[in-house]
Amino acid sequence: MKINIKSLGTESMSSREFTVGMLFLSQTTLGILGNFSLLHHYVSLYFTGGRLRSTDLILTHLTVANSLVILSRGIPQTLTAFGWKNVHSDFRCKLLFFVHRVSRGVSMSSTCLLSIFQAITISPSNSRWAELKLKAPKYVGPASILCWVLHMLVNITVPFYMTGNWGNKTLAKKKDFGYCSSVVQDITTRLLHVILFSFPDVVCLGLMMWASGCMVFILYRHKQRVRHIHRNNISARSSPESRATQSIVVLVSTFVGFYTLSSILYVCITLLHSPTWWLVNIAALTAACFPTLSPFVLLSRDPSISRFCSVCTGKKTQFCLVIKNI
Repeated sequence: MKINIKSLGTESMSSREFTVGMLFLSQTTLGILGNFSLLHHYVSLYFTGGRLRSTDLILTHLTVANSLVILSRGIPQTLTAFGWKNVHSDFRCKLLFFVHRVSRGVSMSSTCLLSIFQAITISPSNSRWAELKLKAPKYVGPASILCWVLHMLVNITVPFYMTGNWGNKTLAKKKDFGYCSSVVQDITTRLLHVILFSFPDVVCLGLMMWASGCMVFILYRHKQRVRHIHRNNISARSSPESRATQSIVVLVSTFVGFYTLSSILYVCITLLHSPTWWLVNIAALTAACFPTLSPFVLLSRDPSISRFCSVCTGKKTQFCLVIKNI
């Protein structure tokens, strides 16, 4: 009877790990295909001399960061879930966690930068941002590079408390992440880490929501000004301003939702002395959700912007041209 119970427990564990492994494999495959396709699109435009929009550089950095998030977390978690736990050395473990933290931060900063740049771009010419509208495109490149440098500096301590999970038997107290472990530190140090790593996230999320709110307000005011044009339009479709607003809300809501949940789970893992197997894997899956879905969200936005310009008042107004160039 004891043998049967043990056998059932082993079978349950094997089934659990296989299910999680398939989830990681599916998410990683979908994310890599989506982000690499989007990255190929931007690279092709650059080398073929195609028309690059003003935000394409930000989106390129965002796509690279999202790809690194998926590769640095999805592949190791997939291998671990399928039982290949001895393939990560101490150096590889440190490198993977460092790359994941940096690319996750750059992904958040790039999305924040994208929202701010869009808010500045579509602001009226007589607004207080009028002078900044002319200078903003010149700062896109340096700002994107600065995001990478800042997050490398913020996460410079990550390799010091991460260690390979297999082959290191000297640590009596360690926090298991499946393919890597971290040294269990005192509660004060853990709180300091939470504050240090969460502060940039909170700032980016706040700026992103503020910029998105500004965009929605600008589009709403424009819709009110051209209401008589839409009133004469017999089409049953929603107004172009409404569709543009919806695309902004979808992108930001997707980002804020997944990254808020991911940050909460990260804080829980950091503060807990010994996080459960389920918590570690759910946090890893959640962290890769937005990087996996973002290329499809970004691609779905282009048709709505094109339709916005093609139906807006029947002619190429200055506002329509600005929206098309976002």
